[in-house]
Amino acid sequence: MFSISKEYAPPFEMITPFFKIGVLFYLAGVIFLLFLDPGSSYSDMNIIGWTHWFLLGFIMMIIFGAMAQLVPVVVEVGHFSVDLYLVIWPLLMAGTIIMSTGFIFLPAVLPYGGLLVLTAMIIFLYDTSMTLRRVEHISLTVKTVAVANLFLLSGIVTGFVMSLAIGEGIGVDVNKWLGVHAVLVLGGYVTLTIMGLSLILLPMFGLSHGFDETPINRAFKLMIAGVLGYFFSSLFGISWGNILFLLVMFASVSFYLQQIIIIYKTRARKENDIWAKSMFFGYGSLFFALILGILWLFIDAQKLLLGSAWFLIMGFFTFLINGHLYKIIPFLVWFKRYSPLVGKERVPMLHEMYPKREAEYEFIFSAAGVTIAGMGILFGSATLFKAGVSFLIIGAGFMFYSVAWMINYGKNKE
Repeated sequence: MFSISKEYAPPFEMITPFFKIGVLFYLAGVIFLLFLDPGSSYSDMNIIGWTHWFLLGFIMMIIFGAMAQLVPVVVEVGHFSVDLYLVIWPLLMAGTIIMSTGFIFLPAVLPYGGLLVLTAMIIFLYDTSMTLRRVEHISLTVKTVAVANLFLLSGIVTGFVMSLAIGEGIGVDVNKWLGVHAVLVLGGYVTLTIMGLSLILLPMFGLSHGFDETPINRAFKLMIAGVLGYFFSSLFGISWGNILFLLVMFASVSFYLQQIIIIYKTRARKENDIWAKSMFFGYGSLFFALILGILWLFIDAQKLLLGSAWFLIMGFFTFLINGHLYKIIPFLVWFKRYSPLVGKERVPMLHEMYPKREAEYEFIFSAAGVTIAGMGILFGSATLFKAGVSFLIIGAGFMFYSVAWMINYGKNKE
């Protein structure tokens, strides 16, 4: 097990805006899906605008909030400057809204939104990097976070240059660098960050310990090699190199899935609660996205690429994030409001601190929505896609309610 100390955690009130705003972006994002054509090209500006809304406003917002809490308490080093988080979420929120508006309606504002997002992320990276410099024990999680942050910096700089190309017309081949930007952010940052935090969160919540970490070490090295190789292949225009290094990244994901199976088999907590169900669906989606991605490399059908991206983002990233919110938020609320009362009065257990019925509804509707809409993408059916999105909207509504319910739990104790 891992040592978790309250001493290094930032104030709960400083982090809650990340969770509240993140689920608002999630709810709005799935509603916006109703207005997208599932048969559109991945380079369609409406698709790109939605993707940035969802990845920046929901996924990045939640990850930043979770990292603000988890990194210092796990490595047992206080934030270099925790007050920086007071400006990160407003900048990221405003930048995301402006960027998405720019992609869909007004390209001229793209550089301004891009600059705000770039500033927010540089502030986040600065605090995280300075915090990690004071860590004495360099674990795989620390290495993963450090490398992922470097990829994020490269990815957001690349993205900002592309926003200048679209908004101001500077001479940059956007189509050439679009894939690089996606690989740096999704593979280099989001996936590596999830890999590193999985070694903390999955064993902690599943009560696993003493397991072999060989697969995750291989996954870590292969993902770095794949992202770097793809970057340089694109830089020098080596098309076969892009395919080769995508396969390397797929191999990395395969080793990561092997590690997850090992952790699952060694877990002591067998209860299939909402967190466990979300993990099952999320990792099942990752496996399906991997199969579709491999098929796309050899068949080159846009439906396979869009389907792979759908199950990666909506099935894997989303379910891992939402599933962990049912653990992380009660954990933080308990420390904030109930840890001082231990030994003085009865305090609730963590499993009592989330709305079980609403959480079940959220899972059922969201899982059905991802599956049905994903089939709509693969079979080219707008009707199936929108039917799935309708289920997703209901699930997102229950998720929004659940997060608000958890954050307000026991507020009278303050």
